[in-house]
Amino acid sequence: MFDYAPAPESRAVVDIRSSYGLFIGGEFVDPAQGRSFKTISPATEEVLAEVAEASEADVDRAVAAARRAYTRVWSKMSGRERGKYLFRIARILQERSRELAVLESIDNGKPIRESRDVDVPLAAAHFFYYAGWADKLGHAGFGDDPQPLGVAGQVIPWNFPLMMLAWKIAPALATGNTVVLKPAETTPLTALLFAEICQQADLPPGVVNIVTGAGDTGRAVVAHPDVDKVAFTGSTEVGRSIAKTVAGTEKRVTLELGGKAANIVFDDAPVDQAVEGIVNGIFFNQGHVCCAGSRLLVQESIAEELLERLKRRMATLRVGDPLDKNTDVGAINSAEQLAKIRELADVGETELAGGPGERWSPPCDLPGTGFWFPPTVFTGVTQAHRIAREEIFGPVLSVLTFRTPAEAVEKANNSPFGLSAGIWTDKGSRILWVANQLRAGVVWANTFNKFDPTSPFGGYKESGYGREGGRHGLEGYIR
Repeated sequence: MFDYAPAPESRAVVDIRSSYGLFIGGEFVDPAQGRSFKTISPATEEVLAEVAEASEADVDRAVAAARRAYTRVWSKMSGRERGKYLFRIARILQERSRELAVLESIDNGKPIRESRDVDVPLAAAHFFYYAGWADKLGHAGFGDDPQPLGVAGQVIPWNFPLMMLAWKIAPALATGNTVVLKPAETTPLTALLFAEICQQADLPPGVVNIVTGAGDTGRAVVAHPDVDKVAFTGSTEVGRSIAKTVAGTEKRVTLELGGKAANIVFDDAPVDQAVEGIVNGIFFNQGHVCCAGSRLLVQESIAEELLERLKRRMATLRVGDPLDKNTDVGAINSAEQLAKIRELADVGETELAGGPGERWSPPCDLPGTGFWFPPTVFTGVTQAHRIAREEIFGPVLSVLTFRTPAEAVEKANNSPFGLSAGIWTDKGSRILWVANQLRAGVVWANTFNKFDPTSPFGGYKESGYGREGGRHGLEGYIR
């Protein structure tokens, strides 16, 4: 084991305001009722800023601004001109990438290496990609003259605040829609910095509006009668509520919900490579990933060897300061989420009591302040256990075994979710056979968590419907 000296990224690159208003009609404005909430750093519990809480009246203002911009400016603009704005935003995201990465890690708790190397580059890549589509929609298979829907109401989660914003806003703008977006209440700061980027890019006022708040604000956006499209990423529970709200209306809906992905390792897989994929699949972003590989299915003949190597690798993971470039696992996003993870992990330990399975975490010193949970693996898990069925959304891995490919597929599909899966094997024919049997929207082969703006992402069953990314991501925004 090596001792690593701290290598913290400087916070000086970020200028966090003491308070933030709502971004409506191209300007930051005060909320109608004067209410606000605090956003805190999950790693230190320090208050970062006071953020305006939008009421229904504020959502009305934002939707009205989006409608004016849509009617008067954005829908009348040529695709080529709209594309220029998206290209401009993409370049500014790149120019301010360090600032955005540091702010994301401070507000979210994820390691700076992930913010710097994954979140921000992918956000910029989505704007570049959809900027290229803006003047080519007639060639996308939607007819000769595809038309935008109008105003899109978008609600995004706290696990990838900037990247989810890009996934939502970029295709909406490329297709000629305007946007009212509500970021998660625990991670609003990069969305508000994005509002400044919209100003810097001279985006016409009202094309993008950002209203901050909690669940009531999101419900007001979803239920607003002048919103034509609803796009939501978050929990299955909230997704069900949204589906009920929009039922009977003409709103178009895209839902990207929870997951309980199976990572299937066969006996001919490259074990060390598979271990890296497993670690990336469940401990990336503290397991705060809807497509996290939280169920590990291992062929019985190599289960003991693989678990030994996995534990050895987990012992090298560094948990701590998100701004330290050596950190592998950062802070849990909130006290509420930490409580959920602890509750389900304790349930799992109780379920395994007296049996052959165990709960194991590598020795690691957790910081005294903030919200932290060690990388954890449960062995000897069966499909009857809650930890194998429910989405934990934390750095917790459940390990099951199988004997045959058919059994692996049966266990992988034995879930109410269907967002993603991974397959590890040396046989291409087996990859194709298993992938075709899996009821999952995304299947990775001998890798995990690989994202690209050109590739669609979405799920089946309780993981939602609709796709984001690629040409498919345009469909939900075109009439």
